Amino acid sequence: MSDADAPPSLRDGYLPIEEHGLIGDGGTAALVGRDGAISWLCVPRFDSDPLFCGLLDRTHGGAFAVTPEPLTGAIQRYEADTGVLVTELTGPNGRLRVTDALTLRAGADLSEDVAAGRGELLRLIEVIQGRVRLRVRIEPRGGAACYPHAGGLGLRLPRRPELELHLASSLPLEDVDSTHELTAGVRHHLLLSWGAPGHRFHPKSPEELLADTIAVWRNWMRHYRYDGPQEPLVRRAAITLKLMDHTATGAMIAAPTSSLPEAIGGPRNWDYRYAWIRDAAFSVYALGRIGMGHEAAGFLGWVLDAVDRAGRPRVLYDVDGHPPPPECLDSALEGYRGSAPVRWGNAAAEQRQHDVFGEILDCAYRWVRWGGTLDAALWARLRRLVEAAAAEWQTPDHGIWEVRTPGRPFTYSASLCAVALDRGARMAQGNGLEGDAERWQAEAARIRNAILEHAWDPRLQSLTEHLGGGGIDASLLALPLRGVVPADHPRMVATTRSVIRRLGAGDGLLYRYLPDESPDGLPGHEGAFLLCSFWLADNLAGQGRLDEAVDLFDSLCARANPLGLLPEQIDPSTGAFLGNFPQAFSHMGLISTGINLRRARTNRANS
Repeated sequence: MSDADAPPSLRDGYLPIEEHGLIGDGGTAALVGRDGAISWLCVPRFDSDPLFCGLLDRTHGGAFAVTPEPLTGAIQRYEADTGVLVTELTGPNGRLRVTDALTLRAGADLSEDVAAGRGELLRLIEVIQGRVRLRVRIEPRGGAACYPHAGGLGLRLPRRPELELHLASSLPLEDVDSTHELTAGVRHHLLLSWGAPGHRFHPKSPEELLADTIAVWRNWMRHYRYDGPQEPLVRRAAITLKLMDHTATGAMIAAPTSSLPEAIGGPRNWDYRYAWIRDAAFSVYALGRIGMGHEAAGFLGWVLDAVDRAGRPRVLYDVDGHPPPPECLDSALEGYRGSAPVRWGNAAAEQRQHDVFGEILDCAYRWVRWGGTLDAALWARLRRLVEAAAAEWQTPDHGIWEVRTPGRPFTYSASLCAVALDRGARMAQGNGLEGDAERWQAEAARIRNAILEHAWDPRLQSLTEHLGGGGIDASLLALPLRGVVPADHPRMVATTRSVIRRLGAGDGLLYRYLPDESPDGLPGHEGAFLLCSFWLADNLAGQGRLDEAVDLFDSLCARANPLGLLPEQIDPSTGAFLGNFPQAFSHMGLISTGINLRRARTNRANS
């Protein structure tokens, strides 16, 4: 038996984060464990109260489990080019295949900004060898009262009286916990639906629902274009990012989970089920570079509508473009492996982060380059953001890492204000639009010069996190990627060396900063931040160290789980996944670095 097919092993009673796969329908997403249990699902939306959150409390969180008794082995894979997950589970006398999908409407186009999901979770069960004693357990958080309904079970939830659940099944279910003796060749299904009441009449068979869902995914993947290094992982990363796209609005969430810890037992646990302007802009840009340009247009429309309502850009929004609920602690859940607190909502929504100006303007600039047009009303909104960047780049904010200390003039924030001014000037000049492009470019140059002069610490031989000095911050590695400071500029080369020396966690991993040197207002520590290592590979390539960059990229790709999924952070001492999962930032980094390395290889071959 291979390691991948070994029985799942628990840590502190929890399945490791890396032993999960993701499914979704453009409205919500679920994590399916290698043990056959769905321990995370929020319905009807990504940011709804969770129906199952056993990932955050093994006793009280709830799960939807389909498991042989006893379970002796398991392996997972995706149906090619889809968000459909297959888990093969082995018992002492047989083997079972469970195919999981959040179903999509027949003929749906994932490139359209309309809802594609049907509001149902399909679990197809097939015994492929021998005999299996199967346990089916559906236990929503807070429990459920079940009753016969429409040929299946209706479920009433004390915590969610507004939510109507219906479980249709070809298995004889009389309760939410049952066991069944099954033999090879037997096929069954479980179909959990929410929203509209369940009906006895089902016009499509489960097999047809699955086929429709697979076809929708593969139709979207026809737009995919990439022929660089680690192609299978880049391909899977594209689908993973799309699984975090709220198709009805164009918003893209940072991750589908909340409160998975950045250090086991620590308090750095955050709710990421919202759309950060920064994360979403990075992600849609990455998708646009591999053929999925529609996502950039959808995101830009979503964020500009949100800005119109708020008057200025917020850091993050819910998927409808409204402020998320206030951050609160959930004392009823113990947290993953005892890592309290569990949080819902995110207080960073009230922060000032000036980099949002650059993210929006850069996304608009790319959109125009991909064929989009700017009407007068849209340009007027964008122009206001350019002027805001010019006015605010020297004022304190809370930075890319959302520190919970008083604001400071972060170098990364200033650099993205330069991006806003540069992209605004380019769009005005290239499209005959109203605006003082000459002044904007001059101000962008002033910011770049201020970064090179005022953020430089000759003692550290590095740019620093603040204009005026401070600690070393791995976000400095993003400056060349946004066209602010060239990767081969002497001060950027020196900064790269300093980041490796001061923030290196071993084996190519980087901490994003050191809290002792760069106070963030929080106790404890965190793991190594994967995106920063992808940025490092980009800088190495830009400095002519291409072989080192490729080796680093390959080592980072090797950290993906067998399904090709990456977390936010890695525990440097064990390699275990930390933080919310899967993380859009990490998959965006994988795609972008792959493209950059392909380009660098081509340039070297042609030189």
